[in-house]
Amino acid sequence: MSEVTERKHLYHAEATAISGHLHLPLVQEIKPQAHVKLAPEGGYISQRAENYKLEAVISFRSAYTHVAGNRGDKRGGGFGTLTTTAIEGLNVLDVVTADRVVGQTITEHPLDGLVPTISFLGTRFENLRIAGHLVEVDFNHDILGPKPANDAPYTNDKNFLGRVSRNTTRFVSTNNFPKTWPTSTIDLPPLLGAKRRSNAHWSIRRVAVSLGEALGT
Repeated sequence: MSEVTERKHLYHAEATAISGHLHLPLVQEIKPQAHVKLAPEGGYISQRAENYKLEAVISFRSAYTHVAGNRGDKRGGGFGTLTTTAIEGLNVLDVVTADRVVGQTITEHPLDGLVPTISFLGTRFENLRIAGHLVEVDFNHDILGPKPANDAPYTNDKNFLGRVSRNTTRFVSTNNFPKTWPTSTIDLPPLLGAKRRSNAHWSIRRVAVSLGEALGT
């Protein structure tokens, strides 16, 4: 029996419609809504939340999440994972509103190698408005680009890092972008193919990543 045939994949996918901790205009925890976590063996699971309201600060009409993990049914297909979060009727302080907000991540780990292909296709805003003004967001769903050659991590790919740098520069240089906002960074997860240095640490860089390319009103 070949090594590829014997290979076992452990799935990881988790989604929450909303969670966090408010500091202004009041101090209050935002308890997780519609939280789901996929079992290591894969499968499918979903959750819904209806008519959520936190004082007069945040509300939504409905939200749902679902995660799935399955082996591809095509010849040579890898291990696919789908994570989706959708919020409908979002309202934040009667300033930020949207009919629908969708975040989606799709990955496929190959039968041979460690680094997956990754897509954010499906991520979008529908009728996003700020203070009543319609805001159009241009997304770059393919910001990661093609899977790097030779099973290299995305965080070592010069083309990917160049796209992130150009994207961030273009975004923060948009007219009326708040200059006091930090250009924060996030720890890219093992999703991007980072290699373990030990059992506790991943060898990855800190990179600021945004799917948004531009804002328009």
